[in-house]
Amino acid sequence: MQDFQKDFIEFALSVGALKFGEFTLKSGRVSPYFYNGGSFNKGSHFSKLGQFYAQAIIDHGLEFDVLFGPAYKGIPIATSTSVALFEQHQRESNVVFNRKEAKTHGEGGSLIGAELKGKVAIIDDVITAGTAIREVIAMVEAAEGAVLSAALVAIDRQERGQGELSAIQELEQQYGIPVISIIKLEQLIDFVKNSAEFADYLPNIEAYRKAYGTQ
Repeated sequence: MQDFQKDFIEFALSVGALKFGEFTLKSGRVSPYFYNGGSFNKGSHFSKLGQFYAQAIIDHGLEFDVLFGPAYKGIPIATSTSVALFEQHQRESNVVFNRKEAKTHGEGGSLIGAELKGKVAIIDDVITAGTAIREVIAMVEAAEGAVLSAALVAIDRQERGQGELSAIQELEQQYGIPVISIIKLEQLIDFVKNSAEFADYLPNIEAYRKAYGTQ
């Protein structure tokens, strides 16, 4: 685990975005941990969050022309990541995001920001079933001159969906793109193993991974 990944886990815990306990998911599974990107709600939060996403982009050598932040949680993530890329890594990036409903007056349309063209990287908080991100992928595929190049999320739960693959693995196979994350479940487990404060949660997390984890 890299230092920035450990720092991200500690940051998410301090904000309350990452919690350990018992949480019933939409799937009905009872998860021993939960991540809620909506807990980031201050300027200081977004400043740090953008730096973690930016570091993941640099770490993976991700190339793109446009960052696409899906409404709603993806909008501040894309914006703060773009700022961090510029300020921390001297890398300029274009940002675009969508409206939930197309605007019929003023400039109109469903997209705001940069023109949707070139290599497009979708950036969001999590991918659960993959339904929401497929809607955004359809927008990218419908845009003339735009090519989907990657997706980036905060946490890869490495958890099976309806079949043997996770939603992230399904997206990678279906669209032929990398889906990268700041951390994966394996890094979270390493963190818990080495934390006196959270070590009691390790058996439940490992049991959950054994029951629902992907290879």
